[in-house]
Amino acid sequence: MSRDVQPSSFGLRSIALLEGLSHERLENLAHDCAWRLYGAAQEIITRDTHDDSVYLIVSGRVRVTTYSSGGRQVTLRDIAAGEHFGELSAIDGMRRSADVLALESSLLASMQPQVFWKLLREEPLVSARLLKGLASLVRRLSDRVLDLSTLGVSQRVRAELLRLAREAGMVDNTARIEPIPRYADIAGLVSTSREQVTRECMALMKAGILERVGHSLVVRDIAQLERLIEEDREHGGGHHH
Repeated sequence: MSRDVQPSSFGLRSIALLEGLSHERLENLAHDCAWRLYGAAQEIITRDTHDDSVYLIVSGRVRVTTYSSGGRQVTLRDIAAGEHFGELSAIDGMRRSADVLALESSLLASMQPQVFWKLLREEPLVSARLLKGLASLVRRLSDRVLDLSTLGVSQRVRAELLRLAREAGMVDNTARIEPIPRYADIAGLVSTSREQVTRECMALMKAGILERVGHSLVVRDIAQLERLIEEDREHGGGHHH
């Protein structure tokens, strides 16, 4: 169950969106927020609700999900401590477009739209950061739409593995993805089945591009993975499933 907790300006210092704000501003903001602790697997936001607050993740991790037209749950992204979510409804006043649940015990501070707008008006730094975040979201979604419409299933799985590798950080043409992503989660992200993801990962392991090492997935040859994806793009994306 979720429970209310005391405001903490110290907790807001770890939020990237608010970096550089004065101690006094953070103090005031902390008191303008509602503070709540959520248990693992607990719902924070459900689609189509009229909740239009912006949420700041002080600690923990949350998952944003939605449902495909076929009723399958699709993971949009996981968001970690220090980040924020929910700004779209605060900006346009429309209903939520996704569900958000806590992946682990998470402490969240939420601000009502009027508090959020006041912050944007008075702190140009925060406004600029938010705009950059929205621009990057549009770019990511554009890339994903392009991948979904032009790449076949195996290429989409490869493209997602490459994205995870880049996120994990590349060293000498290799990357270590920790912990090992669940195949079901990758399937949700690229609109396919878990079986297809398993099949593709096994093929990449056989080719020596991918390897399971303890609790991590190691991409042994990033350049080769990039080449495979590029070749597929040039050949029109392979088969769609």
